[in-house]
Amino acid sequence: MSDCIGVWRDSEPKRKKTMNEYLVPAGFGTAGYIEKKSRFIGAVHPCESEEEAIAFIRKTGEEHREARHHVYAYRIRDNHIMRYSDNGEPQGTAGMPTLEVLRREGVENVLCVTTRYFGGVLLGAGGLTRAYAHTAKLALDAAGIAQMREWIELTVTVPYHLQEQVRRAIEAAGGVVEDTDYAAEVTFSALIPSEDHAALSETLLELTAGQVRPTVRGVKFMGVRIK
Repeated sequence: MSDCIGVWRDSEPKRKKTMNEYLVPAGFGTAGYIEKKSRFIGAVHPCESEEEAIAFIRKTGEEHREARHHVYAYRIRDNHIMRYSDNGEPQGTAGMPTLEVLRREGVENVLCVTTRYFGGVLLGAGGLTRAYAHTAKLALDAAGIAQMREWIELTVTVPYHLQEQVRRAIEAAGGVVEDTDYAAEVTFSALIPSEDHAALSETLLELTAGQVRPTVRGVKFMGVRIK
């Protein structure tokens, strides 16, 4: 078994993104998976530097001293760096499958560490590959994915009978309803990608026969959970 470590430059990102739009973990996430008595514990961390990633990897090793393997992969947006390690598993069966999950989902500034407690039964190369990839996906799903970009903060006040139509229109335009206040009318606090604001305003005016005009509260560059 080899402790394979790899470094890639991500020169061909899977999805086209502008310099000011990218995906990151929405937070910390962890998930467990058991395959033929081996226990896999995946943990996804947001991190913005290799130093942060290394610190999390070391902390995981300290917390699970009795585990045989601590496989990891991370993608750092700065310099488009990707690094992975099989940490004693057969080459190509652990770190690379973990990295591929992160690449496929398009997330950056992310670390995934999977700890394996060996159960006494060999899984084979195919079994290991599937187990590590599956655990990484479970942990990423637990963390969630957020979109970093410029968002316009809106207040949208609507009559009760139009609230569902307006909500659907906001979501269809790529917006997110953060809060809803029920008073004499329904007021949505929403976020919309800056480039979609004008189109959404036109849609709402047409949909409500001019009754609804969104009010802009501000503009923020921030991460908003999208899945």
